[in-house]
Formats: sequence, structure tokens, C-alpha cells
Amino acid sequence: MPRTTTARKYGKPSKRSRAERMFAELPQSPVRKPPASVSATSHDPIRDVTELFSAVRIDEEPVAASPRRSSRKSIRPACVVVEDDSRESSTDIKRIEPRNETLDDGPVDVASEDSVKRDENKTTESSPAPDNFSGNVEDTSLRILTWDDVCPPGDRVVKIAEASYAEVYRVTNERGTSIIKVIRLDSPIKAQTKQQIKAGLVDEDPRCEDDVNGELQISEWLADIPGFVVYKEKYVVQGKATKQLLETHQIFQRRMKRQDPGRAQFYPSPSRYLDETKFLVVELGDAGTALEDWELADERELWDIFFLEAIALARAEETAMFEHRDLHEGNLCVKRVRPARERTASSTGFFGFSGLDITILDYGLSRAEDLSVDYAKPVAFDLERELGLFTSTHASQCTVYRRMRSFLLRGDRKCIPAEGHRTPYAWGIDGPLSWEVYAPYTNVLWLAYLYEHLLDSFGGSSNKNKKKDTIPTEFQEETTELWKHLNPEADESVPCFGSAADIVCFAVESGWISAEQLHGASASMLDREDSIIVSREDGDGDGDASLRRSPRRRKGGPWAA
Repeated sequence: MPRTTTARKYGKPSKRSRAERMFAELPQSPVRKPPASVSATSHDPIRDVTELFSAVRIDEEPVAASPRRSSRKSIRPACVVVEDDSRESSTDIKRIEPRNETLDDGPVDVASEDSVKRDENKTTESSPAPDNFSGNVEDTSLRILTWDDVCPPGDRVVKIAEASYAEVYRVTNERGTSIIKVIRLDSPIKAQTKQQIKAGLVDEDPRCEDDVNGELQISEWLADIPGFVVYKEKYVVQGKATKQLLETHQIFQRRMKRQDPGRAQFYPSPSRYLDETKFLVVELGDAGTALEDWELADERELWDIFFLEAIALARAEETAMFEHRDLHEGNLCVKRVRPARERTASSTGFFGFSGLDITILDYGLSRAEDLSVDYAKPVAFDLERELGLFTSTHASQCTVYRRMRSFLLRGDRKCIPAEGHRTPYAWGIDGPLSWEVYAPYTNVLWLAYLYEHLLDSFGGSSNKNKKKDTIPTEFQEETTELWKHLNPEADESVPCFGSAADIVCFAVESGWISAEQLHGASASMLDREDSIIVSREDGDGDGDASLRRSPRRRKGGPWAA
């Protein structure tokens, strides 16, 4: 008969501390073990995460779960054991401990050139897609528009950012507001002028199809999870740019130059577009303001921004074995969706008072896989092609990149310095480094980065140098134990979280978030937003409206109800 477990009643007093309950019998460093099993039938992220948060128990002896369908070895530092009462299984998998091999902590390459042969043909491949998903970004099912269609007179187009391999614009008209991510495909553009060469223009290479398709596939897997960007539509835009597009591009470049005079221009000026120049344009819902530009108002926003991100990542871990791997303050947007509520003496918990919502953007470096397909190959950008991420020291986020790679190589929290990341596909404790493995500890590293960013920036841009001891006492005191186990620089003797789900479990155990709030926050946006881009062929009134709707709402499409 199936084993039964007793659900923990969150919030009840216990003789043991929160840390003792959460980290009982846990090795002090993240350990490698097979990922937990997943139902092979329906995969409901809301149900999965609700079960995860309601069936937590700590055993005196480690209990391992059945392996997932994925045949790859995963790297999953685990802090809790989750058991699903609905499964019958007598198979126990022994915990896989790291080997006792150690790597040099000094500033040297973790592998020499002759210790590992680089696979010159190594590429990143997408996992099998749904039957009605076309992997070709230039598939005939996509609309082919012009820049006159995307930004006609009367519509407001503003360039707002430059993401990984893409330019980002906000388009506003009477039908609403959308964010469009513009990715140049392999197509010709005008050669640089002498003035552009002198100005230091560096043309970003066009994206290859595999990279673009992988990011789009991940976007579609995550679009129904609260906290991830709303996907509307994708189409191809071809031809010369409009005057409006050129003007907003120039305004953006001048603003960036004022902020950073030494900054190079990486994307071609729209003045260089030809009739044959092609772009893949992904239209997304308006996510709000990037966290780097958001001025934190009070403690309520600290709590909500941090845990909204943690909850979203926890659901994505269960839904698609997802790792973001690039979740800095520019890839997290904040938006006010309701008025803030006052937290009174009778209020329970700290979550849900700010009235804010968050959106996680940009999956260009991410990793995920389709759990509905047995032995599906994951979608994962091969970061070994971008070793500059790990050797650079120009921004604080570069430390997180090094921590991720160090963990994949070493299997613990020790960070290899920048000069130790110069050998691609270096040899780690499991052989040559591969970014296809599942290591949700990388999500923990980015949550630690978010935690520090929130404290450092609390109070607005005028208080960037504010010391952490000036953060309100209540927040500081309540999260001391959380940070103790979240801190990637903690002593080796301190246990750490292994995934975003572990962090949310800790918050529930601590009484900061209620189980009811988790369930309520799971409501997905059922009525998907439409594309606001109407081509001239569609017309203003009698055009085929189905061409302007998200594929999630097209009858017979892959997301039809």
C-alpha cells in the first residue's frame, strides 16, 4: 500500500529552530543527486508546487526519490525531502555524494589544455517541440511585416533596453502597450560608414536559429506561470526602418553615452537596414519597470519582490526543471497592480502587502526541458561559448556567473576567481563541464544576488551608499536566519538552500507566507492579451482578427482550451 506522510502544520511552534527543521541531516555543501520524479500525465505547475509546499517532512535518515524521466545526471543540492502520497513506489535511490576530489582554489585554470579535448562541434540543441510548434523562425506560418506596420505614424515607439542579442522597444497605441524584442536574423545590412567606424560601432552578430528557437521554446513553456513574461505573438519584420525607429534608436544611444561615455554601440543603426534585412520580433506583455530603475518605497516592497521571484522560480523548477542563469536587476521588472495595504499588528506574515507584481524576462542563457516527453533533450545555452562572462569583473553580477560555473565544476560553494575560467569545457568532478545538467542551485545564487541588491538600493538612488545596518530593524531581524543559509560566502559548516523551492518552503515554515497565499498567487492569466500590431493588409476594421491574436487563443492551436 502507498506510504503516507503527515503534512506539516505551518506556523505551529516547534522545539527545534527553523534551520534545524529545514536542514536536518543535510550535508554542509550542495550535493549531487537524481531529481525527483514527475507525473507523466498532466503537469500542472500550481498543483505540483502546492503539493511541494504541503508535503514537506524532514527525515532523520536521507530518503531519495525516484529518478525523473530525464536520463542526464542532474546537480540538485537538496534541503528537504518531498514525498507524493499519490505515488506507489518501493524503489529507493541512494544519495549520490560528491567524490573526494578537490580542485585548486588558486587563480589558475581548473583544467589544462591537454587534460580535456574541446568538442569543436559542440552545439546547443532544442528539445522535441510540440507537434504543432515550428522550430523555424522563418516558417511560413509567421506573419511577415514591415517596420511601417510595427511603428506607423500615431503609434509611440521607444527603445528601452538592449538585452542578450536583442534590442527591446515599447510600443503604445490605442489598442494597448506591448514590449517587442527585436532579434536580427542572418541577413545583409549596409556597411559601416567611416564615421561609424571612427565612433567605435561594434555590430552584434545575428542570432543563429538554434539559439533563437531555444529561447522561444522556453518562453512558451513558462508563459502560463505567474511571474513570467506574457507571450503574445512572434513575426518576421523585413525591410528598411522608419524615421521614428531611427529617432528612438539615436535618443537611446545618446542617453547611454551620457551615462557611460566609454560605452560602445553594439547594434547597427536602423539607417543601415536594407530591403532584405530580416528580424524576428517577439511581442510580449508590458512587464513594467526594470528593477534597476525602480525606487523602492518601503519594507513591503522588499518582502514582495524577493518572494514573488522565489515563488515564480520554484514553480518553473517543478514545471520545466528551469534555471534562469542571468537574473540580474535588468531582467526583473516591477509593476504596481493594486494599491498597497498597511500591515497592522493583527496582520499575519509579511507577504502580499505592497500591491506589486514582478515579471522575469530574457531566457537567452536559461536552461529548461519538456517534462511531458520522455528523455527529452534540454534547451540550454552553452555558456562555454561566452567565457567572457566569467572572466569579466566590470559588474557585480559577473561574480554570480563565476559562482555558477564554479559550482558545476566543484560541486560546492567555493568560487573560482576570474582568472580560473579561461579553459572552455574544463574538467570538473563529473568530467567536462556541460550546461545541460540541471542545477537549481544557480537559482539560489541569483536570489542571493537579488537579496543583496534590494538591501543596497533600499531608499532610492540617493541612498545607494546606505549601510545595511540602516535597513529597518524588523526586516533585518526577520531575515537574518534566511540570509545565513542563502549567503554564498557562508562558512562550509553552514548548510545552504538547494533550490528556489527550498527558500519558499523556509518562508512558509517561518510564517512569512501562508499556504493560502501560495495557492491564491497561483491564479494564471486566463484571458491572454492580443497583439497590438496590425499590418496594413489586416486593415483597421475588417481584417482577420485571428492574425492579431496570441496563438494561445487560436482555435486548434497548441494552447487551445
